[in-house]
Amino acid sequence: MVIFDLDGVVYRGLDPVPGAAQLINSLHQRRVRVRYATNNSMASREAYVERLGAMGIPSSVAEIVTSTSATVGYLRHHLPEARRVMGVGSPAMIAELQAAGLEVIPVADVTHPGYQGEPLTDRVDAVVVGLDQAYDYLRVAVAATAVRDGAAFIATNADLRYPTPRGFLPGAGSLVAAIRAASGGVDPIVVGKPEPNMFAEILEDAGVEPAAAVVIGDNPDADILAAHRSGIFSVLILTGVADAATADGLAGDRQPDVVVAGHAELGRLFDEWLS
Repeated sequence: MVIFDLDGVVYRGLDPVPGAAQLINSLHQRRVRVRYATNNSMASREAYVERLGAMGIPSSVAEIVTSTSATVGYLRHHLPEARRVMGVGSPAMIAELQAAGLEVIPVADVTHPGYQGEPLTDRVDAVVVGLDQAYDYLRVAVAATAVRDGAAFIATNADLRYPTPRGFLPGAGSLVAAIRAASGGVDPIVVGKPEPNMFAEILEDAGVEPAAAVVIGDNPDADILAAHRSGIFSVLILTGVADAATADGLAGDRQPDVVVAGHAELGRLFDEWLS
């Protein structure tokens, strides 16, 4: 199985990375299983299928793994008793949690001035936090109170910031940090990269051992570190975050097993491995 990061590996912003579509389609033709793993919790898996298709990369929802879908898997495998979940995140995140059969209380509903329901904090099994662009004081207060009262604290990812055309903006990790502080220092369970939980969910769902997988990523601090923590062979591709100078200075768990300049070189590696 080959696990691709998306932004910086398959595309950069709205533009496909040269050679990515040809390589991925070649892997499909060779019946190599492919997965796409992203820390983004803002978009649905269906949206990624559409986006990849527009770039000439046919895919299925089952091949897309977002930090939200990985969180669903984590809850199913590790916290099956958590059926009532408070969701702090995007509408897409809330919808995916609901589609998994969870009873989801959007924090936006609880903090709405017109809310007339009962207090919910003592009846919430888990608080799931992703990027929420409508985040405010009340959402922090309600989520932190639920965590302090015993709800499991789950972060889809802990990215403190993320790149945009306007520069870096606060990521889900910044929101998670505020809830952690307000809860009195309760540490979250982080599902997304660089923690190993996302890759563990991918492998468990596919029935694949770590030794039979390869991670292709552009970020040593997320993709490569998560691969090492998961026991998966890692390839750093220099089409995104890292350049050659960065790659030369990597050490420890941030050091990949292989470094390639782009998809043409990566394709030659797969030709050797699959021959």
